[in-house]
Amino acid sequence: MTPRELRAFCLSFDAAVEDFPFGPQTSVFKVLGRMFALADLDARPLTVNLKCDPEDALRLRAGHPDLIVPGWHMNKRHWNTVTVDGALPDALVRELIEDSYDLVVAKLPRADRLRLDRP
Repeated sequence: MTPRELRAFCLSFDAAVEDFPFGPQTSVFKVLGRMFALADLDARPLTVNLKCDPEDALRLRAGHPDLIVPGWHMNKRHWNTVTVDGALPDALVRELIEDSYDLVVAKLPRADRLRLDRP
């Protein structure tokens, strides 16, 4: 997955926006003001921080110890840093991004979740 593809996929979700609260180098993807992905799209290797269920986070880290590690500068229990250099299948990376988005949406107030469900 290229940086351009990563950005496009993150922005493909309902109400997703890109913001730069930590400076111009860090793209922060949010849904209704809450972060679900962070990445320096110019970094090599490309990595992305993603929210993750704590049990899934441990399983993913064990299964891919060189590519999925505790979230850098994030709550290590709930965030993973995923290396996006082609070693992980793009389908898995997309699934992890979607899971992160879904976890954040699930924690939104009910009224906001309902707004997202409307066509």
